[in-house]
Amino acid sequence: MAEHKEDHEEHGEHAHIGIPGYLVVFGILVVGTIVTYAVALLDLDSKLFPGANTLVALLIAFFKMTCVVLYFMHVRWQSKLIWLTALAGFFWMAIMFAFTMQDYLTRGSGTFTN
Repeated sequence: MAEHKEDHEEHGEHAHIGIPGYLVVFGILVVGTIVTYAVALLDLDSKLFPGANTLVALLIAFFKMTCVVLYFMHVRWQSKLIWLTALAGFFWMAIMFAFTMQDYLTRGSGTFTN
């Protein structure tokens, strides 16, 4: 325990936003959840832009995920290596979404005719 405390003092105090900052971020996440619900009640899909509801919901989710990663996971105050690791995770997730959407959008209607 003493070694950990000395180690911590040697490398300096890690910055964080404190309780008021965490409450602000929590409020942002709650508002984002309410906005997501409100958007789900609206019909944004049209012939010009099908899938608008899904796109808006994903954009809100991405914003909320960014808040969680930056503040609750303390990535905002970390080294460039941690930033690179977090960005690599986002990039990998984007690749997985792209592959999933490519598979989903190229499927047929699902009916079989003989």
